[in-house]
Amino acid sequence: MSKLIDTIAEAIQDKKGKNIISLDLSGFDGAVCPAFVICNADSTTQVEAIARGIEEKTLADLGEKVWRVEGITNSVWVVMDYGDVLVHIFQTELRDFYKLEQLWADAPATRYESEA
Repeated sequence: MSKLIDTIAEAIQDKKGKNIISLDLSGFDGAVCPAFVICNADSTTQVEAIARGIEEKTLADLGEKVWRVEGITNSVWVVMDYGDVLVHIFQTELRDFYKLEQLWADAPATRYESEA
């Protein structure tokens, strides 16, 4: 699972995604999956490009196919389901509004480098 998370983070970095963080939810009863990867982008075009980049990189590097993608039509908040990992790609304003990582503030977090 850590290889999948790292590959997803690299794909986000390749498309200039911002504020990349992974949350380890494996210790929480009731969590929908063991891990979240969250990032944001400044436009719907970039949100979609990040989602497409993740899909391409995980398939090419790991042979992993995304199970389901939601939100690609309007690309303000895209959720990608990889079974053990849910990827949330927000447009910046929505991430600031929903504060998803604050809902899981007790979860161990890993931050990844992204361009300023």
